[in-house]
Amino acid sequence: MAQQALRIAATHARLPGEAKREAGGLYDTRFRRLLGQSEWASLPAAIRRRFSKRIAGEKVAIYPGVIRAARFSRWGSALAQLCRVIGASLPLERACGLPAAVSVSEDHQGAGQFWTRVYGRSHGFPQVIHSAKRFAGPTGLEEHIGHGVGMALSLHVRPDALEFRSDHYFVTLLGRRVRLPRWLSPGETIVIHRHVDDASFEFSLALRHPLLGELIYQEGLFRDV
Repeated sequence: MAQQALRIAATHARLPGEAKREAGGLYDTRFRRLLGQSEWASLPAAIRRRFSKRIAGEKVAIYPGVIRAARFSRWGSALAQLCRVIGASLPLERACGLPAAVSVSEDHQGAGQFWTRVYGRSHGFPQVIHSAKRFAGPTGLEEHIGHGVGMALSLHVRPDALEFRSDHYFVTLLGRRVRLPRWLSPGETIVIHRHVDDASFEFSLALRHPLLGELIYQEGLFRDV
């Protein structure tokens, strides 16, 4: 806990030379600070490059790709449909081989990043999922999906991969943040950014419930532009 607290505190500090690099729009140190220098250094260079890219002003980072796998249990499919009420925060399409794209831009007001995922569908318009990653809260990183709903994330290094794991979910009601008890949460969300080569990566999202098992799994292959 003490080590985690130090890492979170470090997200609000600057290391020598970082201010100059950030002012020049060259380097973003926020993910590195959450991991710590040794874990950050153990990541493949391509992952470090993507998560240290300074996306400021009108800049947008775009990663096109294709969905290679998608699974939904009966409960997972029902949950994905229910989430349409708050902006369809979970994927809906079961078909594979469809185009997809991820774009990342700066969230100036929230001091974080906007992530937009566009998923092609077998019929009709593509599905668009918006979320905002903010460097705040008890774990130092949160994902807000809109309508006051979000989850606190913990960041981990895995072999050739960076993992985002849900710590807890929360809802903001009348300006007050309420942490959902575990029995009321949809399960554990695990998002993995896995190294493939210097120009491409695998993105996977898994939602697993302690009693119902795997609810949703989606996997895609994306590349740098």
